[in-house]
Amino acid sequence: MLKGDGRLGHDLDPHDRAPKDACGVFGVWAPGEEVSKLTYYGLYALQHRGQESAGIAASEGSRILVYKDMGLVSQVFDESVLGTLRGHLAIGHCRYSTTGSSVWENAQPTLSSTEVGGLALAHNGNLINTPELAQRLAPGSTRATTDTEVLTTLLAQDRTRSIEDSAAELLPQVKGAYSLVFMDEKTLYAARDPQGIRPLVLGRLERGWVVASETAALDIVGATFVREIEPGELLTIDERGVRSRRFALAEPKGCLFEYVYLARPDTTIAGRGVQVTRVEVGRVLAREHPVEADLVIPTPESGTPAAVGYAEESGIPYGQGLVKNSYVGRTFIQPSQTIRQLGIRLKLNPLREVVEGKRLVVVDDSIVRGNTQRAIVKMLREAGAREVHVRISSPPVAWPCFYGIDFATRAELIAGSLTVEEIRASLGADSLGYISLEGLTKATTLPADRLCRACFTGEYPIPIDQDNVGKFVLESKA
Repeated sequence: MLKGDGRLGHDLDPHDRAPKDACGVFGVWAPGEEVSKLTYYGLYALQHRGQESAGIAASEGSRILVYKDMGLVSQVFDESVLGTLRGHLAIGHCRYSTTGSSVWENAQPTLSSTEVGGLALAHNGNLINTPELAQRLAPGSTRATTDTEVLTTLLAQDRTRSIEDSAAELLPQVKGAYSLVFMDEKTLYAARDPQGIRPLVLGRLERGWVVASETAALDIVGATFVREIEPGELLTIDERGVRSRRFALAEPKGCLFEYVYLARPDTTIAGRGVQVTRVEVGRVLAREHPVEADLVIPTPESGTPAAVGYAEESGIPYGQGLVKNSYVGRTFIQPSQTIRQLGIRLKLNPLREVVEGKRLVVVDDSIVRGNTQRAIVKMLREAGAREVHVRISSPPVAWPCFYGIDFATRAELIAGSLTVEEIRASLGADSLGYISLEGLTKATTLPADRLCRACFTGEYPIPIDQDNVGKFVLESKA
């Protein structure tokens, strides 16, 4: 049970968590710029990727300062704090925990200090050989409970070599998903795992360079998109510019769920806008699962692009049938029993005049446990809807992710144990249709063999040792 602490946090309904991404990362090398403020706005653009904690590390050339705390970016930082984080380079992080508890000690960036200097690191993704890596730590060097802290300590452990050389030797031995930004006092580094599961992009400022989880963060800080950082690539950025070094052969397996849910709609992946892809997914969904209806409505905001595409393809009018309260739904304060019984109405409320007497197509992006969709169907019927047809712009999510998305376990995923017809009956919908895996894949314009689709298929591109994965794997061994 989560305790109410008054901070903005995650779940409206703790029994029906949406998928959570591991984090957002941002880095900037830009002498003469206010790098901490650039990083703040970059993290603000990436806030959707993690809302548990936020942090920034900055250096003016001789020492690294780190400030981090629990909460949203806007809660953690203010003008006075940012004013202390001066320098020519900085990295930042907004976290959702996928390894280690959600506590201050596990907030990022992590910092390792040695006699010859410091190293700060921020990580998006999840490693799957963390216990094996942790065994290589020098005795007493850290009581790490996160894969990120293990990586940071290992990179800083041997300072007889450059950090670039240490990273080039260590990273091929690291298994799992990782998009990294890290820094010493003078240099910014970025690296991406050989599968490129999590996104990472490079941008150009007038007086420097930016790396970020999504292109939308480049837009926000006025950086020009240069390119995606390649799978298996290590970048070093300093006064000599950007140097690229390959530490592993690329075996691209970008996360398909980024297109469904995780990425901002104004982000570009593999040269294609996420919004365009999601609208196309809606069109495919309409062709695969047509129905006679009067109105297409989205579950805001997650179902909106696909609902637009569904309406365009089907010829059924698009409308707003549910109103979202943008200022509730990320709270650790537990609702009273009365409010809990009202459930999703804290977050969504139907427009009775719009839905009454109508045959509705309700479009959403995914079903995890089904509690939210079940409540929406019930709410729409109470508002007078004649029929409620649910359409989902992803295939059934039936398998957990070990690469940086905190899904429920397979036993908790409704598609892990029920057929589509059984799920439909559980939701109380008149019909239920999921887009096919082939239809979703085609909408991305990428070939299937360049995508990780494990949460839909159970086929993991990097083999999983079930005994050495899990959110608390290091804590359980401590």
